[in-house]
Amino acid sequence: MKPSSAPSSVPPCLRGDNQLQNALSKTRRDFLLSSASGLGAIGLGAMLSEDGLLSSASAAEPVATVNPLAPKPSHFDGKAKACIFIFMAGAPSQLDLFDPKPELIKQHQKPLPKSIYEGVRFAFLKPDTATLMGAVNRKWKKHGECGMELSDLVPHIGSVADDVCLIRSMHSEQFNHHPGQLLMQCGRAEFGLPVMGSWLAYGLGSESENLPGYVVLTAGRGSSGGATLWQSGFLPSVYEGVLFRPTGEPVLNLKNPDGISMDLQRRGLDALNELNSQRYQTMHDPEIASRISSYELAFRMQTAAPELIDLSNETEETLNSYGVNRKTPGKGGRGSSGDETFGTFARNCLLARRMVERGVRYINIVHASWDHHSNLDPELAFNATMADQPIAALISDLKQRGLLDSTMVVWGSEFGRTPLGENRGGNRKAVTGRDHHPFAYSMFLAGGGIKGGQVYGQSDELGWGVAENPVHANDLHATMLKSFGLDHLKLTHRFQGRDFRLTDVAGEVIDPLLA
Repeated sequence: MKPSSAPSSVPPCLRGDNQLQNALSKTRRDFLLSSASGLGAIGLGAMLSEDGLLSSASAAEPVATVNPLAPKPSHFDGKAKACIFIFMAGAPSQLDLFDPKPELIKQHQKPLPKSIYEGVRFAFLKPDTATLMGAVNRKWKKHGECGMELSDLVPHIGSVADDVCLIRSMHSEQFNHHPGQLLMQCGRAEFGLPVMGSWLAYGLGSESENLPGYVVLTAGRGSSGGATLWQSGFLPSVYEGVLFRPTGEPVLNLKNPDGISMDLQRRGLDALNELNSQRYQTMHDPEIASRISSYELAFRMQTAAPELIDLSNETEETLNSYGVNRKTPGKGGRGSSGDETFGTFARNCLLARRMVERGVRYINIVHASWDHHSNLDPELAFNATMADQPIAALISDLKQRGLLDSTMVVWGSEFGRTPLGENRGGNRKAVTGRDHHPFAYSMFLAGGGIKGGQVYGQSDELGWGVAENPVHANDLHATMLKSFGLDHLKLTHRFQGRDFRLTDVAGEVIDPLLA
């Protein structure tokens, strides 16, 4: 039987117009889903806006012109515009750097009452034979008008004490490195979640057109968490941290091969973008939009990245203040990555300031390791000497350039170190380090709307637990986001039927930390 040329519901007078006939013969589902019909385009625009790939003002723009990293409005006015998070992976000893404990020194080498540690899990320490270990080799001094008491290992940070907010009451439920690092970066100790840098880039975009919105700089041996500490998780991949290498080509495969001109590169990229755009129109996959944006950014970075890492226009005074040309003394143990350890970290701090000047939203400086289960005194001294001068120089430099008020500098880790001496295997004599300790540790912040010149919270007299004003990673994140003008309850992304946020189902803003 010959099929009918048109549905019987279509009037004969219209059956000769094939285009109209096809439109009228569409099913309701086709009509609702087709972007040609208009409703599909509206739905697609809404979905892309939710994914942070399309602002409401640009919902009608073709995909090739969309910039997922374009600056976006905050929920309310915030003082912070950029963040430099200096992550000391491995957990520095707060008891030897930031939290003096005279009573712990008095109780040095005495056992801890069993009632305190009963039921507590440790990574390596054997509590039945462990004894308390005070910072007997450290000297403490008050700094600045605020009188902040710090160890002799961080005298340069002491010089900027009036700009620093020191938190001595951080706490965590994670006592091993990778889960603890994920908690501090992602808000939960789970894989597949976006880190804070990705959340900020997603929520606010970036002021930089030629550099990524989120950059990662590494030094030392590398952290336990590796690349999971700068992942975008379920957010589009354009918000993932971009790793810059400390030497050589800043980003692998960024430079054109020999014989490939910029003009040829541009034409090839245009052709690739056209193919990706056609695929996008078929699939409507936000990752394709991310890919197009990433390719375009990489093309612009071919000029911007080499200029960024070229320090020849920095003054000798600036280079010396950061200690870029310092020699690395000795081997340094866990925190060392060779002869360039000191120079690499100092250079990273200076590069972070240069990135802020160029509009990068979030910079992670990751250094590992501070995991001093043994050889605490010499290895902590190595790491602290490496970090102390450049960090203080960074804060001072930002302030001198008028950037500190809008740039938040954060120094922290996944947890702290125990007031008990390390005794692997139960050996009382081999006590030269400290085990992991999540119950009370220290972090500090400066600039970007943070109220400096204060110590917030206290640990107890032995440094075992929090005695006053506890601060969890979720609270810290909520507070940091508020300084950026973001409500941590409203910065969400729908994934697998649920609205996720950085602070998960917890987190309270700690207003005393804010100026």
